[in-house]
Amino acid sequence: MAVVDEFSRSVDTGLRLSKRIYYGKDGASMSAPKQPSMEKSLSSSSSASSLRLPQNHHPTAPMVYAVITEPVVVDNPDIRSYQPYDYGRCDPPALIPLHMLGVTLKVDCYLDTAVVTVDGDWRVHCLTSSALCDLRIAIPMGEQVEGGSNIHVKVRWSQRMSYQGDGFSLCVPFTYPVHVFPVLNKVSCIEKILLDVNSGTCGVITCNIASHPLKELKRQAGKLGFSYEAEVLKWSTQDFYFSYSVCSNEAFGGLVMQPPSLHDYDQRDMFCFYLFPGNNGSMKPFKKEVVFVIDISGSMKDEPLEKTRYEVTGCLWKLNEGDLFNILASNGEIKSFSSSLEFATKETITNATEWMNTNLIAHGGTNLLLPLKQATDMVGKTSDSIPLIFLITDGTVEDERDICNMMKCHTMNGQLNSPRIYTFGIGSYCNHYFLQMLANIGRGYFDSAQDIDSISIRLQKLFDNATAFLLSNITLDALQNLESHEIFPFHLPDLLSRSPLIVSGRFIGKFPDIVEARGFLADLSTHVIDVKVMKADNMPLDMVCAKREIATLTAQAWLEQNTQLEQKVAKMSLQRGVPSEYTRMILVQHDNVKPAFEYVLPEEKYTKWKNQKITHMMNITVGFGNLIATVENLPPGIEELKLSEPKGKMMQAASSCWTLCVDRLCCKCFIQTCDKINDQCAIVLTQLCTALACFQCLSCCSETCDSCAELCLNCL
Repeated sequence: MAVVDEFSRSVDTGLRLSKRIYYGKDGASMSAPKQPSMEKSLSSSSSASSLRLPQNHHPTAPMVYAVITEPVVVDNPDIRSYQPYDYGRCDPPALIPLHMLGVTLKVDCYLDTAVVTVDGDWRVHCLTSSALCDLRIAIPMGEQVEGGSNIHVKVRWSQRMSYQGDGFSLCVPFTYPVHVFPVLNKVSCIEKILLDVNSGTCGVITCNIASHPLKELKRQAGKLGFSYEAEVLKWSTQDFYFSYSVCSNEAFGGLVMQPPSLHDYDQRDMFCFYLFPGNNGSMKPFKKEVVFVIDISGSMKDEPLEKTRYEVTGCLWKLNEGDLFNILASNGEIKSFSSSLEFATKETITNATEWMNTNLIAHGGTNLLLPLKQATDMVGKTSDSIPLIFLITDGTVEDERDICNMMKCHTMNGQLNSPRIYTFGIGSYCNHYFLQMLANIGRGYFDSAQDIDSISIRLQKLFDNATAFLLSNITLDALQNLESHEIFPFHLPDLLSRSPLIVSGRFIGKFPDIVEARGFLADLSTHVIDVKVMKADNMPLDMVCAKREIATLTAQAWLEQNTQLEQKVAKMSLQRGVPSEYTRMILVQHDNVKPAFEYVLPEEKYTKWKNQKITHMMNITVGFGNLIATVENLPPGIEELKLSEPKGKMMQAASSCWTLCVDRLCCKCFIQTCDKINDQCAIVLTQLCTALACFQCLSCCSETCDSCAELCLNCL
C-alpha cells in the first residue's frame, strides 16, 4: 500500500497548496473539506457508499489531477493573486484535484454485464495561465496542459453485475469529493445519469433499489429505461447503485443469436446461452465432498494465509449434514488434516479449525501437483455426491501444464462424481491462465484477489457460490445437431443457486425455436428446462462475450503452446477492442510540428505519414505468472513503488487505490476506453488507461480511427 499512501500524501499537499488560490471578491479561497469521522459515517448510513467517502484522499470516482512540482505556479488563471515567490519544490509532486464542470453517467445492462460510460469535463483552475503542468487521472502519467484549459474525457468500461436472489445488482464508483466542485462557475453544473436494462429475457423485470432519483422512461418485456438530470450545487456523494429482479421462482434460460458483422474475421454466427437459477430457496441441497488444497509457501505469510484460513473455517461451518471434507496444505511437503474424508460435524470442524491454526504456517516453497493428485484420489468414490476441490495459491510452478493434463484424465468421464475444480489466485505472481484452465477442465470457476484487502470478500463469494449447486451435468442437446460449434468455456459448468450460468460461442447450422437444457437435481432425477431461441435485440453480443472468449482462448493457447490460437486471440483483441496478452495498445497523437528527435521519449516514435506520434501503452494484462518471484517467496505487494517510478512499474500497483471500490464490483470484467478530447489534451487518453487499472477490470481499448487500426495491426 506504499504507493497509495504516497498518492494520498500528494493529494493532501495539493489541497493545502490550493488554499493560496484567490477567486476574487465574490469567492473565497478553496480549502480542503473536513472529512466526516468513520464512526459518524457508519452510524448515519449502512449503505456501501457510506464507506466510500474519500478517506485518505483515495479516488472514489474518475478524477483528474494537476501535477505540481513548483508551488509558485499555483494560482487562479483568470485572477492573479501576486503572492510571494516560493522557492520550494514538491517531491513527490503535489496533486491538486481539478474542478469538474459536468458529468454524465450512462449504464447499459445486458445479461450479467454492465457497460458503463462516464463523460466528464474538468478545468485546470489551479495553474497560472502562463504555466504548464502534467495531468494525472488517478495514477501518474501525463503531458503538459496550460492553466485555464478545459478537458473533456469520456471513459467506458464493462463490469460484471452481482447476482443476488432473483436478480442483479450494480455498483458504479460515482462518489466525488467536495473540492472538485468549482468555487466560481459561470455555467450550470449538470449531473446526469442514463440507465438502460436489457435482461435478455421476455419476462417481467422490476426495479428494486436505486441510489439516485431515477425517472422511468421505458418499460417493455425484459427491458427498462431510466434517466436522472439535475443542476447541482455539489457532485454526487454516493456511488450509483441499482438492482432489478427477474420475476421467476423456477430456473429459466434463453439463447440469443447474432450474425457476424461484415468486418468480422470469423464469419460464423454468434450465440450466448444462459440459465438463471431463479428463487429456489426450497430446493434439496446436493451432497458434497469438499477438499481444500492450500498453498502455505513462505510468500503466503501473515495476512494472505490468515485470511485464507479464516474463510476456509467459515466455509466448513456452512457445509450441510452429510457433507464430507478434508484439508491439504502444501509447501513442498504435504500436511493433511485427515487421511480420509471426514463428516462435517461440529466436532470435526472444531478439530479442523484447531489443526489449521497449528499447522498452517507459511514457509518453504510452492508445490501443487502432489497435493492436487492426492485430493483427486481422495474424492469421487461414490456416485451420489459431487466432489469439489478448492485450490488457493499465490505462486507459479514449472509443471502447470502437467497438472492440467493430469486433471483432464480425472475429469474425462464428466459424470456426477467427476471432481469440480475451483481455483483462487492471490496477487500477480500466480499464473491466472493456468488457474482458469484448471477450473475450466473441472467445470468450476476461477477468481482472484489482486491485493490483500480483497482476499476475504472474493474468497468467501467463491466458496458460497461453489457449494450451492442447483443443477449438475448440464447438457444442451441442440449443440450436437449443428454442423459445427465452438463454446467458451469448452465445458458447460453446473448451475449454481447464487450465480447465473452464461456461455457463448460460434456455430454453423440452425437452432430450433426451442432447445432443451438437461441436468441432474440433488435426488439424481433429470430436470429439463425449455429454452427459447431469440435474435439478439439491441444487444452488442460481441462486447458482452468478448472478455470471456479471449480469456478462455488465451488459457487454451498457453496450455497447448499454440501460436495459431495466439494469432486468433490477437485478431479478436483488435476487432473487439479488448486487450490481450498478444496485442499492445497504442496512442496516436496528431501534432502540427514534429519536434527534434532527441525530445521523443523511448516509448514514443513518429510515423512516416501525417506526422503522427505513436506512444506504446504499458501492458495492462495479467501475464502468465512470475516463477522467479515465486521461487524467491516474494509475498503479494512486496514491491514498494513510488509515484515517480516508470509507468510500466506503476501499472503493477495501480489497482490498490480502488480496493474499496473493487470489493463491490463483480469482478473480472473488461474495460473499454474512448477519447474525446481537445487538441491540447489528446494525451489524456494515456493517463486514462493507467487510471482504469484501478478498476481491476484489466480490459481497455480506445476507439481509434482507421489509421490507428492499421498501426495496431502493424504492431503485432
